[in-house]
Amino acid sequence: MDDDKPQGPTPGEPEPRPGQMRFQDPETTTPREPTLAEKRARIAAEKRREEKQAAELAEAARKTQARRRVMIGGGVTVGVVALVAAFYQGAAYSQERDAVTQYCAAAPPNGQVTQDRDELCDENYVRANGGSYDAHTGMFFMPIILPGGGFGQAQYRYGYTSPGQPAPGIGQPVSSPNFTKPADSTIKNTKGSTIQRGGFGISNKSGSAGS
Repeated sequence: MDDDKPQGPTPGEPEPRPGQMRFQDPETTTPREPTLAEKRARIAAEKRREEKQAAELAEAARKTQARRRVMIGGGVTVGVVALVAAFYQGAAYSQERDAVTQYCAAAPPNGQVTQDRDELCDENYVRANGGSYDAHTGMFFMPIILPGGGFGQAQYRYGYTSPGQPAPGIGQPVSSPNFTKPADSTIKNTKGSTIQRGGFGISNKSGSAGS
């Protein structure tokens, strides 16, 4: 007899006594039906597994949607910022291109208006050299010796070129003088420095007195 094969009862043999092992043949033994409690436990475990999978899928979908919204929102923000920046850049370029030049004009009561030295329209310089400034009219007055003898006063005031046009040059006549200071334009002096920055109805004003 082969000792490697499990020994089972043969027909006619008595049932094994307590303490003895009994082997079942898997080919002939009928599986035991699960109990009601085992069926319920199996169903509950399967339900928990399905619920866990559904929750994981829902969380993954939520994260994907959130990332998509962030990307779309970021793209919109970048687009708006770029558009606004381009608008302001274009507006600033236009303001610089169309800047008005402020110059000092010799303005005799009945004579040709010419451009003169900048310091003759500087209140501190004028007062330091015996002249005066009338804030109401924007006129600077400097004492001069008249050709026929005696003393008189030369008159100066700020003039403004057309947008984008340079000043004519010292001693050069001004064909169409304008003495009204533009309120919302970028204004530069004859050296190219900005003394008023215009645009969008807002002006940053600096520099000496002007009309």
